[in-house]
Amino acid sequence: MIFLQSDIDEFTKSLPTLADATRKEGDSSLAHTIFKRYMERLNQRASLITKLLDEGEFDFTTDEKIAYNRKKAPHPTDMAAAKALWTQHLRYDYLQEKLGGKKEAEITQVLARRTARSVETMRKLDDRQVLEFYLEALTQVYDPHSDYMGPKQLKDFQDEMNLSFIGIGASLRGEDGFCKVIELVPGSPAARSGLIHPGDRIVGVSEKQGGEFTDLVDLALPEAIKFIRGKKDTTVFLNIIPASSTDQSSRKTISLVREEIKYEDKQAKARVIDLPAGDKTRRIGVIDLPGFYAGDGTEKSGPVSCTADVAVLIAKLKKENVTGIVLDLRFNGGGSLQEAIDLTGLFIASGPVVQTRTMDGRTEVGRDRDSSVAYDGPLVVLTSRYSASASEILAGALQDYGRAVIVGDTSTFGKGTVQSILPISRIMEKEGVTPGSDPGALKVTISKFYRPSGKSTQLEGVKADIVLPSRTDDPETGEAELIDPLPWDTIPAANYTAANVVTPALDELRIQSSKRIAKNPSFTEQKVQVERDRKIRAQKTVSLNETQCKKEKDEYIALASTMRKARIARAVTPPVAYEVTVKNSVNSGLTDRYKPKELFFDSSADAEEIAEIKSLASDDIVLQEAQNILLDYTRLLSGQPVVAQSSSGVREKGVTSEDQAVGVQE
Repeated sequence: MIFLQSDIDEFTKSLPTLADATRKEGDSSLAHTIFKRYMERLNQRASLITKLLDEGEFDFTTDEKIAYNRKKAPHPTDMAAAKALWTQHLRYDYLQEKLGGKKEAEITQVLARRTARSVETMRKLDDRQVLEFYLEALTQVYDPHSDYMGPKQLKDFQDEMNLSFIGIGASLRGEDGFCKVIELVPGSPAARSGLIHPGDRIVGVSEKQGGEFTDLVDLALPEAIKFIRGKKDTTVFLNIIPASSTDQSSRKTISLVREEIKYEDKQAKARVIDLPAGDKTRRIGVIDLPGFYAGDGTEKSGPVSCTADVAVLIAKLKKENVTGIVLDLRFNGGGSLQEAIDLTGLFIASGPVVQTRTMDGRTEVGRDRDSSVAYDGPLVVLTSRYSASASEILAGALQDYGRAVIVGDTSTFGKGTVQSILPISRIMEKEGVTPGSDPGALKVTISKFYRPSGKSTQLEGVKADIVLPSRTDDPETGEAELIDPLPWDTIPAANYTAANVVTPALDELRIQSSKRIAKNPSFTEQKVQVERDRKIRAQKTVSLNETQCKKEKDEYIALASTMRKARIARAVTPPVAYEVTVKNSVNSGLTDRYKPKELFFDSSADAEEIAEIKSLASDDIVLQEAQNILLDYTRLLSGQPVVAQSSSGVREKGVTSEDQAVGVQE
């Protein structure tokens, strides 16, 4: 959007000598050359936008289309091409604000302020901040996960591993001028609300109901985060473009109460669910593992380990006589490699869990050396495209051992590389240099990991044994979509003994799951939304015709309203469930009833919107189907026949009352 092709050609002349200049001479002058040119182009763009807004002549009656995603687009060939591109994008922004209901004077004010702020924000960057951007870009040339971490970024990373958070509980990233939600911290205000999701773009923030929104578009991410954060127990109002929408005028406002994100909020936790089955119940356990955390913890908590926590939860679930366990890794982005090995060991006897090939070509085997098994019963592992890194090690190993049924999206994220944090101060000290201040650290990809079978999870991820329709199953979410990912390959298999308890059951499990999905209206709706998302992604362009855009927007609103009413109509009371935490696991029996979500909604929301939000609290259809699969699996392992279940809970021919267990939930 900013540089001309001639700029790129000029910078590229430095490429042959760049490595030596950086490593041997410490020459970072290119960073400041590039930044100076960037500011020159940014000012030219701002001047053009100011001129066009002052003239105020915008035509939205043509059939012109705009490519809204320029990720793989060429740079403008010259200044004339750049001005044409900038003009087109200004018209697009103007139209989106107009479709959102703003008047012309207000639109001009918003866009002028946004443009001026983008220039001012970048102008405030000092030489050190420019250098940090440059070093980060250099490290990512090698692969997308190598990174330079400045002192503040390094501290944030350490806090994450120690589970110390403050805020609304959303991880954010700057992308195409937007503040984009990457993941939600389980248990946080954002996650509990059910109103904000990964992929949503936060475009405005306000401190009061009905107040003016601070525009976050084209604002540097650290600045945007400052507006979103605030004092504990205060309410923040967020203006959001949903992840599924390419129409920037399709926005919604939500409110969240800022909280201290406590250690327990990202700690593993479990549920005991009593699924109704006529006059009986079938008791299962669900373990939610949001990350493979490990570290010193806080002064109050002491050292933390997800393996130790899950072991405590398993012991409690067994004590409460669950017939099977679902391990939910859908939003587990990874973490400690050692914790992934140790946690896998809770479900298998001793043996290889992961093979790691180092930079010099050696293969090392990460083993579970503890022959004890914390849980050897029926196990379903629930994954998604957001399951990455360490979670793929665990899922892949359990699949290779035939120890668990992998259920969820077509495949996981596909990150099969290992990083190490190298404090730069240590490197400097070895060279006899004493740093005057903290120089930060390098996060470097040092090895590649492989499953016990020898397959890499890089790019391909871990493929589900049973695939469920899901809006998170987006082929554009994954390692393959990152810049310069390492390739997929294989190495020889390790010496391990598979349990092979899963394969004999898979065909029957798939048949029964397919029958339930075909009858379940929630999954039918899910498929409609998935297909709509696919078509939107395939289009790559959007219209600049106001009439056409308004028609598409109205059609989407009508579809969303129809789906909302249907969702509310079929909402049911969820089965009785109890929350199990590391803290309450010492209590006798089950003491805490599980509450799906604490619900937040805008005070201006109408009755239909509130009803929809409440219905979403019990409408995790993917988890419900995973529970169905677990029950089928337990029957097969015990030698009982598996028969068709009704999605409405009504008994079908040949179905016993016990076989209706999960159908009621749907």
